[in-house]
Amino acid sequence: MPAKKCILYDRNCTGCMECDRCDLNPDKICDSCGKCLEDEKGYRELKIDGIEIE
Repeated sequence: MPAKKCILYDRNCTGCMECDRCDLNPDKICDSCGKCLEDEKGYRELKIDGIEIE
């Protein structure tokens, strides 16, 4: 089975869980609250590079 690729860096996944951290509070694991998406426009645009299906 091939190693899982890191989504943040050009390497294999090391299990650091940095990708699961909150963008507003790096000490917190993301709980999908959506606060990082809120702004004066009421929406944000996200670029999706790919979709992984496990």
